[in-house]
Amino acid sequence: MSELKFGQIAPITFAVMLVLAGCVSQQKYEAQQQKYDALQGRYDQLNQTMSSEIGAKQMHIERLQNAIKVTVNDQLLFPSGEWQMPATAQQTIAKMVPILAPMQQTRIVVTGYTDNVPIGPGLRRQGISSNLILSQKRADNVMQFMIARGVNPALVSAQGLGDADPVASNDTPEGQAQNRRVELTLAGSGN
Repeated sequence: MSELKFGQIAPITFAVMLVLAGCVSQQKYEAQQQKYDALQGRYDQLNQTMSSEIGAKQMHIERLQNAIKVTVNDQLLFPSGEWQMPATAQQTIAKMVPILAPMQQTRIVVTGYTDNVPIGPGLRRQGISSNLILSQKRADNVMQFMIARGVNPALVSAQGLGDADPVASNDTPEGQAQNRRVELTLAGSGN
C-alpha cells in the first residue's frame, strides 16, 4: 500500500470541505426560504382579510425583505386624543389576530406614533403628559388586546415613539392624521 503525501491529501480535504459547505449552505437556504414563504403567506392573508380597510386607506400593508409592516391610521383604532380602543377598532385587530397568532416563531412589535400637537388639558388630567406617553399607551393597548386574543405574549412587544419619525408634514391636518398611527411589524424568528 502506498503512502499518501501532503500534496495528495490537501486536494481531497479541500474537496470534502467544499461538499460539506455546499450542504450547509443548502440547509440555510431552505430554512430562509421557509421563513420567506411563511411571511409571504401571512402577507397575502392580511391583504385579503383586510382588503376593505386597505381600500378605504385606513390601513397599509407592506412586505419588507424579512418582515411585514402593517400601518393602521388612528381614525381606525383610536378617537383623537384617546388610547382606549373602541369596539370597531377591536373588531379590526380581531380580524388580524387569527393570521398573526399562529406565527409563534415570529416577533411582533407594536409601535405607536402621534402627531406633534401638544397634549391638551383633558389628557393631562388623566396623567398623559406627552405624546410619547400617549403613543406608548396606544401601543400597549393594541398589544394587550392581541395577547388576550391568542398572540404569544413572549413574542409581542410595544413601544411608543411619540411624534418621532413622521410620515407626512405636521403642518396640515391631513399630514397630522397620517402621523397618528400604529404599526405592527412582523419580523424574523422568535427563536
